[in-house]
Formats: sequence, C-alpha cells, structure tokens
Amino acid sequence: MPESTCRVGDLEIAYETFGDPADPALLLVMGLATQMIAWHDEFCAALAARGFHVIRFDNRDVGRSTALRHLPVPTLRQLVLRSRKAAGYTLADMAGDAVGLLDGLGIDRAHVAGASMGGMIAQTIAIEHPDRVLSLASIMSNTGARRSGQPQLATYRVLVGRPPQERDAFVEHVLRVYAVIGSPGFDRDEPDLRRMAGLSYDRGRNPAGSGRQLAAIIASGNRTRRLQALAVPTVVIHGTADRLVNPTGGRATAMAIPGARLVEIEGMGHDLPRGTWPRIVEAIADNAARADPIVASGPLTRMEATTGG
Repeated sequence: MPESTCRVGDLEIAYETFGDPADPALLLVMGLATQMIAWHDEFCAALAARGFHVIRFDNRDVGRSTALRHLPVPTLRQLVLRSRKAAGYTLADMAGDAVGLLDGLGIDRAHVAGASMGGMIAQTIAIEHPDRVLSLASIMSNTGARRSGQPQLATYRVLVGRPPQERDAFVEHVLRVYAVIGSPGFDRDEPDLRRMAGLSYDRGRNPAGSGRQLAAIIASGNRTRRLQALAVPTVVIHGTADRLVNPTGGRATAMAIPGARLVEIEGMGHDLPRGTWPRIVEAIADNAARADPIVASGPLTRMEATTGG
C-alpha cells in the first residue's frame, strides 16, 4: 500500500502497509530519530510472506509524521544530567500514537515489534494497552534501568551529535554513525545504506526531534516492575556486539517479562543488516505463533470487537 497518513489526536502519523489486510496485523515501531523506512521494504515483505499484515510508521517528531516544533528542544546539559523536566512528552505518549494508528486502521489487536527506542515503545504499548497486543518482540532495547543496556562511552556522540544540513554530508554522517554502532559480524551494504540515508534526508529532516525523543526516554524511567506483570508472548532479540544498547539490556528485558524468550545474535550490533533478517523474521513469527491461535488467526477490527460480529 502506498504511504499514507492517519490523524491521531493533534498529530498526523505517516504509515505504510505490506501484505494482505486479512492477515494478523504486525505493527513495527522504529527507534530514536529513525524513520520507518529503516524497516527495509524487503524485510517487511519477508514478514508479510510469513502471513502478517505489516504496518510501519514514523514516530512523532521524525520523518513525515508531525514535528512538535512548538515544544522546547532539550539542551545538551539537560540530556547529560538526565533531567526529566526537559521532556515535552513521554514514551507513553508515543505508545498512544501507535495505538491511535491501530484505531485509525480499524485494528483491535496486533503483534507488536520494536527496535531500540521502538522496543521501549513496544514494551510500553504492552504495559499501557495490554488488550491491544497479541505478542511482543523487543529488539536491541532495554528496560529503562540504569544498570543495564547502557551505551559505551564512545557512542554518546551518536546520541547527541547534530547531523549536517547538506545532503551529501548528511549521508556521509550516517555512514560514520553505522561504522560506530553497526554489526561487525555482518557485511554492511554501503550502497544500500547510502540510498536509505538519502531517502531519509529527502523524506524530511527534524534534527530537534531526536533531542525531544531522547528526553522522552529519560523521562519515562525504569519499566522493570511493570514488565514483570506482563502476560503476553514475548521474544527479546539482541546482538552480542551492540555498542549503543549493551546486550545486558536485552538480557534484563528477557528476565523481567514472564516467559520471555531471549534470542542473541552473534556479531549483530545496533542495526538490522540483511544477514540478520532470517533469524529476526523467524523469531518474530515463532513468537507470534505462541499467541492464542483463535485471536491470532485474523485482524479483529474494533467494530467486530464491539458487536461480536
């Protein structure tokens, strides 16, 4: 389906779908300052081939979704000091955007998978809206605890650095970022990475949005206790070579969620290289199969949920 937008409260959320709408919905949530196209078209097609109606979208403050320019931009000092007062919104608000998108699409329940900050949002959807989640896949993410899943010192500039304004320089900046945080155990498709970086630039830049999203992560705190109350089939996927979110973050997430399965991918860093796709797709599909087979057999709409039809 061509890219479209959905009105969610005061926001416009850009989204795109893959596969048959009659199949169970799978909502893909992307990470900090990263557009939905980071869920590669071919990756989404591989999930659709496994029987999912795949939905990817731009979070607020990134890509073609609404940029909240009226909100103040957190200062570097506020972010370094982890000031919760710097946040104009929280992960719960971003989770609400995702649920609002499901509402707009008439989908009552979905499998949910998130990467990095998207994993935090996916966890929050399961916490705040448990009746909307069939299964949960948390990828290269953490629980929000300060003692696990923290970045290596060398990666901090990736979190707080301001990308160049000129297109070619922006593309080179993205390549340098992935040289730091990417997967040392997998081939890097540099031409494709350049193409994706250029497409992100062309779709729309909002450098201030990354600061507001990072402040939302900080303000949302530790989810461990609330994760312990989840009762949803969960798989936690993490790379052993992740420098941006230490693998301890994935292990802590798997330990916190009852019955969660941990899949560690040797040599995977903080990205989704093509070589990891078969394992990730398989892990998401296997975990989705653990959901109630009657519920998971089709995309129950909100009208059906209300009328019983």
